[in-house]
Amino acid sequence: MNYFESERLLFRDWKESDLEMFQKMNRDPLVMRYFPKTLTEAETALFYKRIREEFKRLGLGLYAVEVKESGQFIGYIGFHEASFPSPFTPCIEIGWRLSSSAWGKGYATEGARACLAYGFRELNLSEVYSFTAKINHPSENVMRKIGMTKIMEFDHPSILKSSPLKKHVLYLSRNPDL
Repeated sequence: MNYFESERLLFRDWKESDLEMFQKMNRDPLVMRYFPKTLTEAETALFYKRIREEFKRLGLGLYAVEVKESGQFIGYIGFHEASFPSPFTPCIEIGWRLSSSAWGKGYATEGARACLAYGFRELNLSEVYSFTAKINHPSENVMRKIGMTKIMEFDHPSILKSSPLKKHVLYLSRNPDL
């Protein structure tokens, strides 16, 4: 099923054929540099399963993204129910992970903007959060470009205290129609 599209991107259900590229992407140290570690093929397969289950449970999730012109799968942009212990969870977050070959083309910003609009207009979400490690300036820039507002910094409870990824930034966008 196709959910929505932007000028250059298509947001759709995941296909079994996406898994190999998804595994390759999650093994790439460049793609995963702001995460605690790269993922094994088995870990990515479990992640893929959790993504599909979240769609069934919530009717939203991390949409598979492909370039309309080529049909190439480039990663995901979408929603996830964050539930780790914090003052702002549980919440719906918007997130993205694209293969490094898709970087530098504006896909993350274009896609996140379209996804946020879809979440507010079609899914009637009242608010959407986004967070990342404070050192992840590329993702924080996308949050700013799509109109989100920084509301705080926090220590992510799932990250080791000694990690440079421990400190996170938190952004929020509220549905303008509500």
